[in-house]
Amino acid sequence: MINRLFKRSTIWLLLLALGAATFTFVRFAERPGSYASSSFLHEPVPQALEPPAPAGNEAPKPLSKHIVAYHISVQLDPQQKTLTGAESLTWKNPGSQPVSELYLHLYPNAFQSKKSTFMRESGGKLRQDEMKGNSFGSMAIESAVTEDGIELTSQMQYVQPDDGNKQDQTLMRIRLPKPVAPGGETTLKLHFSVKLPEVFARMGYSGDFVMAGQWFPKVAVYEPKGTRGRAEEGWNLHQYHGNSEFYADFGMYNVRIQVPTGYTVAATGFPTKPAADDGTKKTYQFYADDVHDFAWAASPHFVYVEEPFSAPNVPGVKIKLYLDPAHQSLKDRYLYAAKRSLAKYSEWFGTYPYSTLSIVVPPPGGNGAGGMEYPTLVTGWDAAGDTNGYELERVIVHEIGHQYWYGMVASNEFEEAWLDEGFTSYAEDLIMASEFGVKPNYPLEASYMTHPEPLKLPSWQYRGHGGYADNVYTRAKLVLVGIEKQIGQKQMLQAMRTYFEKWKFRHPATADFQAVLEGVTKKDWSEYFNQFVYGGGMTDYAVESVQIRKVQQGDKTVYENSVLIHKYGGHYMEVPVRFRFEDGSVVDKSWDGRDPQVLFTITSESPLAWAAVDPQMTMVLETRRINNFMQVNIDNKWKVRWNIGIAKLIETLLNGVAW
Repeated sequence: MINRLFKRSTIWLLLLALGAATFTFVRFAERPGSYASSSFLHEPVPQALEPPAPAGNEAPKPLSKHIVAYHISVQLDPQQKTLTGAESLTWKNPGSQPVSELYLHLYPNAFQSKKSTFMRESGGKLRQDEMKGNSFGSMAIESAVTEDGIELTSQMQYVQPDDGNKQDQTLMRIRLPKPVAPGGETTLKLHFSVKLPEVFARMGYSGDFVMAGQWFPKVAVYEPKGTRGRAEEGWNLHQYHGNSEFYADFGMYNVRIQVPTGYTVAATGFPTKPAADDGTKKTYQFYADDVHDFAWAASPHFVYVEEPFSAPNVPGVKIKLYLDPAHQSLKDRYLYAAKRSLAKYSEWFGTYPYSTLSIVVPPPGGNGAGGMEYPTLVTGWDAAGDTNGYELERVIVHEIGHQYWYGMVASNEFEEAWLDEGFTSYAEDLIMASEFGVKPNYPLEASYMTHPEPLKLPSWQYRGHGGYADNVYTRAKLVLVGIEKQIGQKQMLQAMRTYFEKWKFRHPATADFQAVLEGVTKKDWSEYFNQFVYGGGMTDYAVESVQIRKVQQGDKTVYENSVLIHKYGGHYMEVPVRFRFEDGSVVDKSWDGRDPQVLFTITSESPLAWAAVDPQMTMVLETRRINNFMQVNIDNKWKVRWNIGIAKLIETLLNGVAW
């Protein structure tokens, strides 16, 4: 998900086992006046075949361990703004111990009242979007039946492991009639309904546009021993929080979606056959494999554009645009951004293995669905506002980057969001610079890090959404750039590619990336990670004081210039210091930056004019550049700091002029 908070004003800038399933449910009653057809939900989901292989070739082997398989039928009622669904969920026990209960994420319940944990923490706001009035959303599981026909609704219980908030119903425990043995499977047949909110926080409706993200009961992740450093196997359980995104296991999705005639549906994966239209209802059938989520969007107004694309590490993919009419004329910009992103990311990190990539552009007013990633499907900003500049492209570049660090690497975004958002933000900047000529302003971004916090921190423990975004997007990116500054971009990309290739379709942790980095660079990165990843460090070096005195050397007078440099933050590289004298001469020195302070004494024939730490702004983690500069011969030290320091800072940050 792209961080829209950082798109600030100039004033601010200064200071994401295959098989047929027959759905038979009990306790189902069609809602009066509902568009939903109960016969549709009770029909067998058609057999979903593995992706067809070229003639003479074997079917492709799975890329991931298939822990889950979903067969889902869902029906949209556009008048009532509801989804009615039937789901067959098969879960395989990946551990070494019997498991006697399943946990399901019911994400739409985050919007059912102002008392949910999500609403309490977010205040009904996410990025620059706010919940519309009292447009609440919810999910209800109306039936849960085992393969043996045992009804489990009496065994369902909402749990709140993170905060004990009894008003939160985003996580459910279902006790099973018998344990699932290691390597064994269990299947539940669910009937569920969803009330869509007016689009907010990645899901809902805007007029007749629908974004179905986090829309179905989704099983949590059971982590075997050793996963992400886990000492003992068990469920990884978290509620839906104001900042958190998602974490799930890989598997297969066979999804049938019924919408009114005239609607077009964009979805994860690819259609297994043409949509069937009976003149009233239109039914789509989608299949996706080796993915850990499934999302879809629907609208009667989509302008559909499709174009094939291939590159050395992209064997062949259909790029599908679902444009709001307001952005129909911008299709070439979307296509170009998608193609260049796929080409460069696959070159740098690894092959894009899927056959489709869908891009959805929400309508004006639908930005609650904008700037979000799902496997093989991303959303741009809504079709409103200024399209000058490169923000349109930047959002697409960022979300496609998530196909790697969220989609395939599949980090735990509840607990280590930086492994997705920070990596994607770093990669986004590389694309924007190489393909669009838009270079990042790292010194400016670092100057905004006024409250740095550890990167390996549960998402809900940051200081609100601003603190979360500042750290897991921007500071995390800067931490990666700080590594690059020490090892070079070529070796940095080698490290990231090695990490991707080793951990794709698995669940790595921060320590796994550190181990890969150390293996590639043959260097111990513990000190760096302890300061800037596990700790909330930034660097902050200040020119603390300047003293100049005349001394006599033989028959001439010289100047002894003493400059005290103080360290207020962390350290990770040599600290460059520049001394400029009244006669225009310059002396450059460096310091390892480890001690609390250092005193430079330079004898010169001309008195010192000014001293500056990191004049070329190579230290991307330097957060308070206003104290990096001090000019001599101004009596008022505050005036030095403010009038001279801020002037130089603004000049440097906005115009790229080094001191």
